Amino acid sequence: MRFKVPTVRVLLVSPRVSGASGVGQHVRCLAKYLVKKGHEVELLCSELLPCVKVRGLMNPSFTASATLKLLTSLPYPPSPYDVVHAHNVASALPMKAAWAKRRVLTLHGVFGEQASMLHRWVPQGFARAAELVSLRWADRVTAVSMDAVKKYSAMGFKVSYVPNAVDPSELPSEGLRLYERQVVYVGRLSREKGVDLLVEAFRELPHVHLLLIGGGPEEARIKALTKGLSNVHLLGPLPRRRALAYVKGSDLLVQPSRREGLSTAVLEAMAMGVPVVATPVGGNAELIQEGVTGLFAPVDDPLGLAFTIAKALESPARLRDMAAKARLKVMTQYSWDRVVEEYLKLYEG
Repeated sequence: MRFKVPTVRVLLVSPRVSGASGVGQHVRCLAKYLVKKGHEVELLCSELLPCVKVRGLMNPSFTASATLKLLTSLPYPPSPYDVVHAHNVASALPMKAAWAKRRVLTLHGVFGEQASMLHRWVPQGFARAAELVSLRWADRVTAVSMDAVKKYSAMGFKVSYVPNAVDPSELPSEGLRLYERQVVYVGRLSREKGVDLLVEAFRELPHVHLLLIGGGPEEARIKALTKGLSNVHLLGPLPRRRALAYVKGSDLLVQPSRREGLSTAVLEAMAMGVPVVATPVGGNAELIQEGVTGLFAPVDDPLGLAFTIAKALESPARLRDMAAKARLKVMTQYSWDRVVEEYLKLYEG
């Protein structure tokens, strides 16, 4: 006898669902896999709302616009959503305003730690207060890294671990290589990502080329830092498929973050069999086993980062071995089929 799984009606709330943002990719793939399993999904994001597309104002304007939309709308369909699933603190107020039987909040980092780096105008006390209120509004709280789970659990909240995941169908089979020795960074050009440290490190690596893919608030500063460096190339924001092709064609992906959740860029590189050098912050410490599935570089240390990259490139056979083990780990432990089932358990209680 076969039983039909009841359809769950889900409202996904996120500041973004497009572009290179790791949060956006997570929400977009979650929607795709929920629909694939027969559930109903609606998205509420900045791409579908009037928002101020200015640095520092985008998230607050999204919060206001999404909350107003939900407060002024009768629930449609006539009964409420089964679940409103919000992503990060900027989505918490709309989550609270939604007509839903259950509220789930997913945190893609530790907001109280990251806010001062992401938005220097936000006082840390305000960030902490917003964080605490947001968690209290949720019926269920999840985090994408064990680091965040431990920190929020220590604050007295019950937090479930549901990691980021990789969709193999979105990964290119062929890589793009511009230089004989090519290292790549993909992500926001922002202080918490440590891209300034990476540029400084490449002053010590004149025979290795670095591709920087992405945009962000530190773009002008990073551009200034690269003056006189013929081996550092700013490619800017690229279509996702093309950015991934550059990763696939590189010797290493490097992530020099000062703060991190569970990096989608690192997950995707590992899934494509590209070796990774990263700092042991946030979720990186659970993704990478030093010397087995990747290499760690010291935090906030350009010379230490340069040394780690140079040593890694000296041992191609070792890199291939680590990359193969990393790919196996990601494909078995960080699949969307597995992650969506974890979310459904939370949705259904």
